[in-house]
Amino acid sequence: MIWVLEDPRAGTAAQAIGIAERLGMPFRRLKMTWTWKTHVAGFAPNGSLMGVTPDFATDLPPDETPTLVISAGRRSAPVALWLKARFGCKLVHCMSQGMTRLFNRTTFDLLVIPAHDRPVAAPNVMPILGGTHRVSPMILAQAESAWQERLGHLPHPRVALIVGGRVRSVGMPPQMALQLGREVALLALGMGGSVMATTSRRTGKPASDALAQGLGPVLHVLYRWGEPDENPYLGYLATADAIVVTADSVSMISEACATEAPVFVALPELARPRHRMLIETLVQAGQVRPFTQTLSRWDREPLDESGRVADEIHRRFLLD
Repeated sequence: MIWVLEDPRAGTAAQAIGIAERLGMPFRRLKMTWTWKTHVAGFAPNGSLMGVTPDFATDLPPDETPTLVISAGRRSAPVALWLKARFGCKLVHCMSQGMTRLFNRTTFDLLVIPAHDRPVAAPNVMPILGGTHRVSPMILAQAESAWQERLGHLPHPRVALIVGGRVRSVGMPPQMALQLGREVALLALGMGGSVMATTSRRTGKPASDALAQGLGPVLHVLYRWGEPDENPYLGYLATADAIVVTADSVSMISEACATEAPVFVALPELARPRHRMLIETLVQAGQVRPFTQTLSRWDREPLDESGRVADEIHRRFLLD
């Protein structure tokens, strides 16, 4: 059985779940809740559960032994190591290992680390472009089928506008959102197209209102984060002819690159150093371009790092 350690943060959890979903095998998701001790749990040589609430251990399936554990993020690394010490399972870990890397770098059977984090080459290290996620070719095909009719009134070319905000904060400057909306609207209008826009938790209401104002001149739909209607995010990705995504999210940029549409990264001023390194890596790989005054296509293959990692897991561990 495959166990997936599910971080409370959706973006981090998606990196581990996305790999598990591509393995084509049953897996169990183990939810985790952190305690303040998570900051010191990484110093335990053989892993530790001190960083999670006691219910994690008591809720472990009593008659089940994992053969593979998939985790993501520095907080989950000590938990994964504890499970390996107890069950002898294989470990696949995404992103940073936190303090556990000081003692257990080779204990992880496969470390999936973004190239923009500059991983040190080792037999158990697999560099990837961007981050793993759950937006697979099958998910995109299902979303296209589900949303094709609902978005059918929008003329092509359709521009998906994926808007985030300040990292670890809430509230993009409204003037920034207004200007972005105006620029995307102008380009879409000039091509006789339309815009499909969505905001995130970090955008904030004032910026969302400003974005709507900026998009006013062009036919568009705008989904504001938290609205009760079904989130059309996957439908936008699946049906877009071009994607404009803000520079503040590894997940949003990586998921956009999973599509066949050209991907343009906007608002570099929102990017932290790690995001800037990601964007530089993807530009060099021909996966994205900076958002300027054009939405011209270029040849690129959809980026499917979750699938590539799943293939590598099968190759290394001969799962059956």
